[in-house]
Amino acid sequence: MSRIHPTALVDPGAEIDASVEIGPYSVIGPHVRIGAGTRIGAHCVIEGHTTIGRDNQIFQFNSLGAAPQDKKYAGEPCQLVIGDRNTVREFCTFNIGTVQDQGITAIGNDNWIMAYVHLAHDCRVGNHTIFANNSQLAGHVSVGDWVILGGFTVVHQFCRLGAHSFTAMNSLLFADLPPFVMCQGQPAQARSMNFEGLRRRGFSPERIRAVKAMHKALYRDGLTLNEACGHIEALRERIPESAPDVAMMLEFLQSTASDRGIVR
Repeated sequence: MSRIHPTALVDPGAEIDASVEIGPYSVIGPHVRIGAGTRIGAHCVIEGHTTIGRDNQIFQFNSLGAAPQDKKYAGEPCQLVIGDRNTVREFCTFNIGTVQDQGITAIGNDNWIMAYVHLAHDCRVGNHTIFANNSQLAGHVSVGDWVILGGFTVVHQFCRLGAHSFTAMNSLLFADLPPFVMCQGQPAQARSMNFEGLRRRGFSPERIRAVKAMHKALYRDGLTLNEACGHIEALRERIPESAPDVAMMLEFLQSTASDRGIVR
């Protein structure tokens, strides 16, 4: 028995695994590829050069792979790439990339994306993230692993959100959000570190102690960003277990554009 509803319109050029389910009145374009075990709900439109991996659940009324909302776009065959085991709830819009960047909007694995989320062109989303309802990402935004966005979070174009960071509801980001940092406000300000999230993910007390020290250097000691980086670097010897976390933080801070800065 076919898993594609008879009212769905699937272009013959689309590459659809035999185990894929497609609901009523959905439209699948000619350059779409969908991997095994993925389920597409009713009234979805999946177009453009879109690749969707295995075991995703895409609920009804989603628009995936449409042209970017960018006046410079001239029809180039850019891509939307979605990994495995993602949940995409209702009324989300994910656009393809543009040639002004790498031409790809990319979403990793095991993400939980709630209703009305917008991912603009050239966004990069890692793994194990949670985007609450109405989170909105402008173009060229980068989101690390394990990031959580509270409902109605809005992120300005070209911003970066480091791994394990967290935004409160209605946060507005104009600057980069470093790893582990929790922020809130319009514009967003750093409030704490995501200690509870780290505990749930198995961080040891020593690693959490190092994250607390990073928070102190960045936000409590009145240091410049360069001075804070020096204090954070010293944690490698004081708390050897923290070396990967220190490296991630320093890489993030040292690659932050001076005209954008970090959430402070």
